[in-house]
Amino acid sequence: MILLRRHLGLLAVVLMFVWAAPALAGKGDRAAVPAYGDVTSSIAILLDSPDRLELPLERIRPALKAHYVDNAGTIYWIGTGRMTPFIQRLLDAADDGLNPDDYPIDTLIDLRDTMDANDPMSAARAELYYSAFFVAYAADLKTGRVIPQKVDPRLFRNRKTVDVLRILTDLNKYREPTRYLDVFEPKNPQYQALKKMLLQYRALAADGGWGSVEPGVSLKPGMTDPRLPEVRKLLAATGDYEWQPAGDPAFYDEQLAIAVKRFQSRHGLEAKGLIGKQTIIAMNVPVEERVRQIMLNMERWRWMPEDLGEYHFLVNIASFELQRIQSNTIIDRMNTVVGAPATQTPEFSDELEYIEFNPTWTVPYSIATKEMLPRLRANPYAYAGDFEVFVGGKLASWGSINWYSYGPGNFPFTFRQKPGPKNALGKVKFMMPNKHNIYLHDTPAKDKFLQTARAFSHGCIRLSRPIDLAYALVPDLKDWSKERMDATWAGGKTTRAMIVDHIPVHLIYGTAFRGDAGMVEFRPDVYGRDLKLYNALFGRPTS
Repeated sequence: MILLRRHLGLLAVVLMFVWAAPALAGKGDRAAVPAYGDVTSSIAILLDSPDRLELPLERIRPALKAHYVDNAGTIYWIGTGRMTPFIQRLLDAADDGLNPDDYPIDTLIDLRDTMDANDPMSAARAELYYSAFFVAYAADLKTGRVIPQKVDPRLFRNRKTVDVLRILTDLNKYREPTRYLDVFEPKNPQYQALKKMLLQYRALAADGGWGSVEPGVSLKPGMTDPRLPEVRKLLAATGDYEWQPAGDPAFYDEQLAIAVKRFQSRHGLEAKGLIGKQTIIAMNVPVEERVRQIMLNMERWRWMPEDLGEYHFLVNIASFELQRIQSNTIIDRMNTVVGAPATQTPEFSDELEYIEFNPTWTVPYSIATKEMLPRLRANPYAYAGDFEVFVGGKLASWGSINWYSYGPGNFPFTFRQKPGPKNALGKVKFMMPNKHNIYLHDTPAKDKFLQTARAFSHGCIRLSRPIDLAYALVPDLKDWSKERMDATWAGGKTTRAMIVDHIPVHLIYGTAFRGDAGMVEFRPDVYGRDLKLYNALFGRPTS
């Protein structure tokens, strides 16, 4: 962390020289400007004209007219010294996780520097342009740069909106425009932590990054290897290792092993201290790529509801984990199994409404036709022991059906698995009714939780400790106790327990997030969603 603070200081110096010059060049926005009344009159002429304005102005024209003309809103930008700080904020957009190239910085500088005291119309246009792009930047901070479902059809986030007229009206409450922009940033602790980490990682990038480690044989504690000094240097740069000058740097000692395990844990790897292929691959991800990864995840948090709920569940698909969160504090966490890359778990928010003990499992159509039907053709009774078959809602006999006569597109059957030890949903499921048919549930396949990467399901969320979760929800159920739950499981009958106050559940895809120790953690892009989002935000990479 000491090194990171030093890097941050160096970056501040670099940025001061790199960006200050273009932002402050020219006459500046305190030069002679037209009279106030002439500017307001010119603004009214522009906005009352039947002609279309330039697109950035036209798309918010009603709000501009309501503010400047109908409500006689005061001039905020012309002659007030506020243009330059706003330009600087746009130049520093990367600090907000945004792309400076998305904003017409050169145009805004020209509008500022070519203003003529004898041309109120040019000043009016500059005032409107600055207001329009202030609104645009505020909206990007609050709602995100892109519409989620245009990036990936599995992103089901309600598009947030901004009140443009309110933004314009409230401008005059803030002497400094950049302070007003801070109001629009998500207040979520994860977003705020990622923003701090972004500054640190950009500082590391400006200072040359953290190097790389040559591939080779796996390294274990107690070994000596010429690559280990580079490992130490890299882990010191990432903040996982505090450099120790004493001893042989090429010897894999206990201090280094602790640092390696910390690095592995932060990257979702098996934290045993063995420096193998996967660990070296993670070490060799350049800092610039980690910067982009942080920026992508900041964008995801902009899509999220502003109020996640005082008490809520957060399922991070990318880290295979469920968290129970109370007052921004994680009170419990458990491992999960999520959808395989071919059957991905979607991202959305909903509410937990009830628990079902000893659940039945209605087999999804795709599984019934693609996986079960071929086996039924060979043996009509293949599933008779644990499943029931229904036709038109009525129970049918497995042996009475000629399975060769049916297939995808012609399959009028419903398969339902009975409660029991082989049931795919195990002993309990947690329901948040939704159009995606996604829920949380137990599973008899406990071996999957032994792996670090756990994308195996058909889309639903399997829980490693579902019984513990059910017990934890006792206070949220009416007239239930642990003893009643145990008796219900023992009885084997399918039973529902309604949750009195529904609990918000948020399914996210976080490949960069704040970990327990306050350091940033990274996860592989198992679904390829980072790449899609990167292309949407920055265009396709050149390499």
